[in-house]
Amino acid sequence: MVDIFEIFGEYSYFGIFLVLIGINASPILMPPSWIVLTSFYLLDPTLDVFLLAIVGATAATIGRFVLKKISGLFRKFIGQEQKTNLDMIGDYLNGKKYGYVIASFLFGATPLPSNMLFITYGLMRAKSLGIYVGFWSGRTISYVIMIYFGNAVLRPFLAIFEDRLLGILLIDGVGIGVIFLFASINWTVLITQKKIKFVKPKIWRF
Repeated sequence: MVDIFEIFGEYSYFGIFLVLIGINASPILMPPSWIVLTSFYLLDPTLDVFLLAIVGATAATIGRFVLKKISGLFRKFIGQEQKTNLDMIGDYLNGKKYGYVIASFLFGATPLPSNMLFITYGLMRAKSLGIYVGFWSGRTISYVIMIYFGNAVLRPFLAIFEDRLLGILLIDGVGIGVIFLFASINWTVLITQKKIKFVKPKIWRF
């Protein structure tokens, strides 16, 4: 990982931009992008915090756009019940003026695993500029905060996960758990009747 930082760090913001696109275009087995961005800053404190956050947020948004497009290709493999469920969520968000903006902003501004959000968007075939506006805004804010407090936030986090692969797997596991919980909710009943009902998440159809 250090070698990657050194290689791409030589290209300054452009190198960081490329790394962040690759990380965010991948669905799993990638470290959180804020850790990578903060690590670049700790290696080169001469980088401008706000410009670095904007570069990082832009790259993350482009990467998630690619992930969303790829995920959309797998919609044909999910069951009809889940398609109906996803379409109901899409119709609900489309009916709210800032539905996609708020949802994406919350995932962008918090440590929530946004890879699973964009996989879901892809399966929903969601089409809204608000997806990217909200995510970019949230990511920019969170990156500025994380970079400024890099030493205080990053080092204790890495100390918890001394085995980097284990840490990544745990984070991905949480993300997968979230999407299974998401898929277990009967959104038709929740949206139309305001009641929470769970169904067996038969996501894939073979």
